[in-house]
Amino acid sequence: MKKQLTLKKVDENNFIECFNLNLGYGQDKFVSHPIRSLAQAYVYYNQCTPFAIYKDTTIIGYVMVIYDYDEETYNIWHMMIDEKYQGKGYGTEAVELCIDYIKSKPFGESNDIILSCNMNNPHAIHIYEKLGFKDTGERDNDEIIMKLSI
Repeated sequence: MKKQLTLKKVDENNFIECFNLNLGYGQDKFVSHPIRSLAQAYVYYNQCTPFAIYKDTTIIGYVMVIYDYDEETYNIWHMMIDEKYQGKGYGTEAVELCIDYIKSKPFGESNDIILSCNMNNPHAIHIYEKLGFKDTGERDNDEIIMKLSI
């Protein structure tokens, strides 16, 4: 399948576009808005990369890749697709692009990718399982911790 999306680092040229992304009704309980996420990216600047997700020249989502130096694992955080673009397979493709980026080992040599997902978000859990992420059995409040080894 030909890739339809690209990841572009969030910078001074596109951060406002990220702020204008919208979650679907009720999805704010599953993922943080990019404003909060970009504040975290600023704090953790030496171990993370925030990305805008583009289809051609249109921003359709946001995701952040972060490296945990203590645990030597990569994490995918705050993945979101704008409500207008959901249901088209873009979430799956965006996670695949994150995995490709992580394979380049931008922060460390780890082959482990961790993410968490709200237990009440079966759609996201399905996407992650389809890509090979497995439930670790660990929980963080209402979040399932999932892992993929690459």
